[in-house]
Amino acid sequence: MSPRQTTVLGECVADAFTEPASASNELTLRVLPGGGPANTAVSLARLGTSARFLARLSGDVFGRLFRAHLEESGVDLSYAVAAAEPSTLAVAELDTQGQAAFSFHAQNTADWQWTAEELAGVDLSGTACVHTGSLALVREPGAAVVEEFLAVASARATVSIDPNVRPLLVRPEVYRARLAHWCALADILRLSEDDLELLLPGTSPERACDIWHAAGARLVVITRGADGALASLDGERLHVPAVATRVVDTVGAGDSFTAGLLHHLGTRGHLGGRLTGLDLGEVAQACRVAALTCSVAGPNPPWRNELDRLTAVGGH
Repeated sequence: MSPRQTTVLGECVADAFTEPASASNELTLRVLPGGGPANTAVSLARLGTSARFLARLSGDVFGRLFRAHLEESGVDLSYAVAAAEPSTLAVAELDTQGQAAFSFHAQNTADWQWTAEELAGVDLSGTACVHTGSLALVREPGAAVVEEFLAVASARATVSIDPNVRPLLVRPEVYRARLAHWCALADILRLSEDDLELLLPGTSPERACDIWHAAGARLVVITRGADGALASLDGERLHVPAVATRVVDTVGAGDSFTAGLLHHLGTRGHLGGRLTGLDLGEVAQACRVAALTCSVAGPNPPWRNELDRLTAVGGH
C-alpha cells in the first residue's frame, strides 16, 4: 500500500443524460457513472495518486457499471461493500450553457446505508488523506457513521471535505447545521460558489473563509467557474485564474478540481498531517484539471497525460 494513498468515501451515482429520441413519445438516456466522491476517486487514480474508494456498490446493472468504471481507472475497491440495495440514479438535463439540472432517484438506495461495522475494519495505516462529502455526510442512516469514521481517521490522516450541496435531496439547513462540525474535523474544505450561496446566503467568499477557518478548517478553496478559485490558508488569500477551455458541460468539474488539489498536495508531501508548510501556490494546477474535465461530456476526469498536454499548451 502506498504511503501517499488517498482514501475517498461516498456515493457512486448513475448519471443519466437526456438525448434526442427517434420518436416524440420516447426519451433516450445515456448513463454514465458519476457521484461526487466516485468522480474524485477516479480523477485521483487517473492522475497517478493511489486512490482507494470506500463505497457501497449494488449488484444491479448500474452497480456493475460503477465497478467496471472504477477498476478501469485504477481505483482500489478492496474495501468496497457489496450492497443488496439498488443504485442511486440522477437524471440530468443540460441547458444551453452546459449547466445540469438533476432529478434524483435515491430513496433507500445502497449509498446511504453505511454501518459502523462496515467501516470498523478499514486499515488506514497507509492512508495520507481521507476525502468525503456530498450526500454521504447528510443522508441517513449512514451520515453519522461517516462522521465517526472521519473523527478516527483525523488522528493519522489529512481530512478533506466537499459539501457539494444537493438541495433537491437534502435541505440546505441540514448542511448548515453540520458544517461547523465538519470544519472541526477537516483540514481542507473545497466547495463551489453555488454551495456558498446555499450555505451562507449573501456572504462574501472572503468572509465565508474566515467563518470556516474559525470553525477549524485550515485550507478553504472556493471554486468560481470562469472566475477561477479563491484559496484561503489560515486567512492568507490567493485568487487563482481559470484556464480558458471550450465548455461542453460542467458535470464533475468540482470533483476533478478537488482531486487535482489533493494529488498535487500529496506529491509534494503535504498530506498526512495538518498541512504544515503548505504554499498556497500549490492549488493553481487544480484549476487546469477542472478546465480539462469541463471540455468533455459528463463526469470524465482527465488522465495524467492529458493534464501534461494542457500544461504544455499553457506554457506552465
